[in-house]
Amino acid sequence: MPSMVDIPAGTIALRDDRLGTRWQVSLSAFRLACCPVVGSDGVPVTGISWYDAIALCNELSEKAGLPAAYVVDGLEVTCDWNSSGYRLPTEAEWQYACTAGTPAYRYGPLEDIAWYAGNSGGVAHPVGLKTPNAWGLHDMLGNVWEWCWDLYDPATYGAYRIFRGGGHADPPRSIGSTVRRRSHPTFAIEDLGLRLAQSSRTA
Repeated sequence: MPSMVDIPAGTIALRDDRLGTRWQVSLSAFRLACCPVVGSDGVPVTGISWYDAIALCNELSEKAGLPAAYVVDGLEVTCDWNSSGYRLPTEAEWQYACTAGTPAYRYGPLEDIAWYAGNSGGVAHPVGLKTPNAWGLHDMLGNVWEWCWDLYDPATYGAYRIFRGGGHADPPRSIGSTVRRRSHPTFAIEDLGLRLAQSSRTA
C-alpha cells in the first residue's frame, strides 16, 4: 500500500489565467501519497484515463480493506468525502501539497526536483529519485502529470477534468505548481498518471 503523508489544514490561492479569475480555498487536513501510483518497476502508472483512475482508487481501497470513496453509475461519479478510501486529490489539495504551504512556483531547483524534457531522456523514471518538497512528497513536479478530481470549466469544456504537475516530456515553463491542464475524462497518454489522497478526518 502507498506511503501516505499527513497534510495539515490550510488555505491556498488558485487562479485561472484563461479567465483571469482568482479564488481562495480553505482545506481541511488530508493525506496524500508520497509518490504517484507506480507499477512493479517503480515507474509511475500512465496511459490511464480519469475514469480508469477513479476505478483504480476504488480497487486499491478494496485491497486495503477500506470503504470505496467513489460511487460510479455509468459515466456519473460521486465522491464520499467522509470515506477513508483512496481518492484523487482536489485541484486545491494538489497545489497546496505541492507548494508545502508556501507560494513558491517550484519547491526547489528544477534539475533537483523534477524529470522534464531537459533531463528525462523522453521517458518516465522510477519515483523518489528527485529531492522531495518540505512535506516529503516526491515527484509533485515533473515525471508524470497527475489527475485531479475537479471539473475544469463545465460551462465551456463540459466533462473535462484537471491534471497537474508537468511530465517528463514538458519544457521548464510547464513544470510549476500553478500550471493547469485539462482533458476529457476518457483521455489517456503516456505521461499522465495519478496520486492517491485520503480524507484525514476518518482515515
